[in-house]
Amino acid sequence: MKEKTREEPTILAAAERQMQTWARTQEIEDRAVHQKIEPEPRITALSYIAISREAGAGGGHIAKVVGRRLGWDVLDKDILARVARRYDIPVAMLELLDEKVDNWVSGIFGSWIDHTVVSHERYFACLKRVLKASLERENLVIVGRGAQFLLPRENGLAVRIVAPKDYRIEQLIHEGKHSRREARRRINEVDSSRGNFVRRYFHQNIDDPHLYDLVINVENIGISGAARQIIAALGR
Repeated sequence: MKEKTREEPTILAAAERQMQTWARTQEIEDRAVHQKIEPEPRITALSYIAISREAGAGGGHIAKVVGRRLGWDVLDKDILARVARRYDIPVAMLELLDEKVDNWVSGIFGSWIDHTVVSHERYFACLKRVLKASLERENLVIVGRGAQFLLPRENGLAVRIVAPKDYRIEQLIHEGKHSRREARRRINEVDSSRGNFVRRYFHQNIDDPHLYDLVINVENIGISGAARQIIAALGR
């Protein structure tokens, strides 16, 4: 009886350790199923161009010219449609998170958005996976969305498109979308929103030239000239 008594604590301790191990394993599996975690796509030999831009500087137009000349797919706001299809999330909800901060969303829409369902963290995770999966199939020109911070930096060319504010105001007026006053307000709002987005979620200053391989002022060289410089930087 004494020998059995001495063995019981050892047996119980071993059983307890086994139960704890099982519980931790089960917890990890449950969490994976609940969050629908997928293995990250394996990326090899990819090439992408990430274009950051000031409002009104023509970054989207430049991306289209570069994509057309290289034969690369261009992703701007349409990346939201890819994320929505892949993860069954309404595009309208993604638009509320796109290049904006949580406070802006929750302050206006309050409880209408369930952040346990679509938070910025989930948005970034889904966006990153969609971008990586796309890069397995094709080279990309990506406009905004913090792409250079989400993707392997060594595999891409990071470009910043800038221009004096007066030039950018004139571009918006020329497009017929805004009066001069409205154009100035719009540029200030968008620049501020994008800067806050990068600062809060990637802890970077969007205006820091050291973040980019190439910073282009389009005022004198225009859309076509900027596209030529980007393609030349690729060595093509």
